[in-house]
Amino acid sequence: MEAGVAEETILEVRDLSLCFGGLIALEDVNVEVRKHEILAIIGPNGAGKTSLFNCITGFYHPEKGSIYLDGIDITHVPSHKIAKMGVARTFQNIALYSGLSTLDNLMAARHISMRTNFLTGAIYFGWAQKEEVKQRRTVEEIIDFLEIQPIRKQIVANLPYGMRKRVDLGRALALEPRILLLDEPMAGMNVEEKEDMARFIIDIYEVRKIPIILVEHDMSLVMDIADRIIVLDFGRKIAEDNPERIVKNPKVIRAYLGVKETEFVDSKGTL
Repeated sequence: MEAGVAEETILEVRDLSLCFGGLIALEDVNVEVRKHEILAIIGPNGAGKTSLFNCITGFYHPEKGSIYLDGIDITHVPSHKIAKMGVARTFQNIALYSGLSTLDNLMAARHISMRTNFLTGAIYFGWAQKEEVKQRRTVEEIIDFLEIQPIRKQIVANLPYGMRKRVDLGRALALEPRILLLDEPMAGMNVEEKEDMARFIIDIYEVRKIPIILVEHDMSLVMDIADRIIVLDFGRKIAEDNPERIVKNPKVIRAYLGVKETEFVDSKGTL
C-alpha cells in the first residue's frame, strides 16, 4: 500500500474468509475504506455483503484474515467494543425497540457515551442529571438533522416503514461514528422515501464528514452517490473501480446483470 493511501485509510479488511459448515460466505476478501469517500459494495443475495458487515462489526469472527480500524486490529474485538470505537451500522431488517418512542430509541444508543453508574442514575440528581441533558442535546440535534421532529414521541411500531428506516439511521448516528455501515438503507421504500434517504446519506458524508460503506441493490442510487464500488460474487471480490468503469466491466455484467452492457448503462437497473 502506498504511504499516501495508507494515511487516508480508516478501515482495512485483509484476506478475510468466513465459512458456515461447508458453505463459503467470504473467501480472501480485501477491502480498503478511505476517510473521505462513500464506498458501495454490490452483489446479489448470498454474495456475502451482510456477512462482511457482520465481520467488521464483530457479530461474526472470520476463520482467516484481519480487520483494522485506523491501524488497530479489531478482528476479534467484541461487537460492543467495536461500536464504542466508532463503527456504527444500520440493518437490512430494521432492529429497533418497537415498543419505545423515536426519542427513546435514539437515547438508547447513547448509553455507551454515558458516564453514570447504577447509583447516580437511580438518584437522577446532580451529575447524572447533567449527563442526561448532555446526551439528550446530541439526540435532539440528530432529530433535527433527519427531520423527524413530528415523530419524536411516537412509538416506533406505529410509524410508516420509511420513517422506521430513518429512525434506524438516526440511532446509528447517535453513536457518533467514525465510520458508518449502511445495509440496504432503501430496501422496501417508495421513490419519495428513497430520495429523502439519499439526501440524508449525502449530508452525513458531506456535512458530518463520516465515511460510509453502502450495501445497496438500487444501482441508480449507487451510481449517483458512490465514489468507488466493490463487487462480490459468491463471497469473492471480482471487481473494484469507480462507478463509470464498473458498469462496463465484463465480469460484473456476466456475473450480476444478465443483460447486455448497453442495456444496463441505459437503464441503470436494479441488481
